[in-house]
Amino acid sequence: MATKHEQILQYIDELPVGEKISVRQIAKAMTVSEGTAYRAIKEAENKGYVSTIERVGTIRIERKKKENIEKLTFAEVVNIVEGQVLGGKTGLHKTLNKFVIGAMKLEAMMRYTGPDNLLIVGNRTQAQELALKAGAAVLITGGFDTEDHIKKLADSLEMPIISTSYDTFTVATMINRAIYDQLIKKEIILVEDILTPLTETFYLKTSDKVSRWHTLNLETTHSRYPVVDQNMKIQGMVTAKDIMGQESDTTIEKIMTKQPMTVSGKTSVASTAHMMVWEGIEVLPVVDDTNRLEGIISRQDVLKALQMNQRQPQVGETLDDIVTNQMVLMRGKAKGEEVYTCEVTPQMTNHLGTISYGVFTTVVSDAANRILRSYKKGDLVVENMTIYFLKPVQMESILEIYPRVLEVGRKFGKVDVEVFNDGILVGKAMMMCQLIDRN
Repeated sequence: MATKHEQILQYIDELPVGEKISVRQIAKAMTVSEGTAYRAIKEAENKGYVSTIERVGTIRIERKKKENIEKLTFAEVVNIVEGQVLGGKTGLHKTLNKFVIGAMKLEAMMRYTGPDNLLIVGNRTQAQELALKAGAAVLITGGFDTEDHIKKLADSLEMPIISTSYDTFTVATMINRAIYDQLIKKEIILVEDILTPLTETFYLKTSDKVSRWHTLNLETTHSRYPVVDQNMKIQGMVTAKDIMGQESDTTIEKIMTKQPMTVSGKTSVASTAHMMVWEGIEVLPVVDDTNRLEGIISRQDVLKALQMNQRQPQVGETLDDIVTNQMVLMRGKAKGEEVYTCEVTPQMTNHLGTISYGVFTTVVSDAANRILRSYKKGDLVVENMTIYFLKPVQMESILEIYPRVLEVGRKFGKVDVEVFNDGILVGKAMMMCQLIDRN
């Protein structure tokens, strides 16, 4: 039985796209308190199928698919540019597929403007009208208003016309930044992206007998199953090891491993891999906020996702990417020695103009990662790091990084890294790394 909170979320999800939503309306429709309705609306907003806009209110918007995360709805554009909606409010839920900067002649501008585009333009009424007729939304920069007949046209065509006080360049940068941030998020694979959903998950109830495990084992050839109570809340895990030597009429509750480790759908796959390797776990139950079973994730799922992610083209650069892209492999003097060079760019410095502590950490971590990869294929997670010497390094300096493997085993590696600038030692670090094997 779904909770009242879940029922409200389902009700909101089933509302038509573009519908206005209010706390009072939801409270009345679902016979709940306004506080309960407010909490559900906020969660729907976090999940991305509701958006709140100043002077417009809260509306139901399209639920974005993961692969379309780089697309924004017009409602999100209003929030990004701190805009005011002048007309066409009913179209705010629509998704834009590209934006056009209207800094050219009218005919040229219209050649580039099509359905579901966003024309960013100043106080040019004719351009605004033609864009709306072409099926595009309009974003007016410089804080200008527009004529009443344009607002009416926007209302009748259900395409938003928005005004912002920012200039065209700033607006384009802000929208680009929002798309870019989302692309970086897109690269971080979460458990919810790859889990085996509940509909395809085999599980046991606490009241089931050992004989039920044998039946499932024959059907599925799996040996590990999550165990739930009558409310679908996770209570344990049961494996072939627990079943060995048990009578067929023994209840699962008596032999299962209680309080198993779990993950949520929002846990990153990298963090899950770390947990599975560290604890030697093959299967993890995935649960919601109330500890209800949502599915399972296996070690094979995790490794496959990590391998797939490595083959993806890099679309959004994180700060770590900017740093590691500066690192170049050089030949060491001794045979088999790896030496990396890295230029300290202005983005890598602190307020004093010297290399920041965070950047130095990234540089030594990346050097350790690269050298350990020559021993073992796969990823590594830094378990602990000690930086026991660091001198200020000016911007535009060229660092030379010497990583040295002190010890490497099946699951762990120990690396010492020395960093020089102009032949002078400027940093030393020691790292213990956990190796995530990819078999």
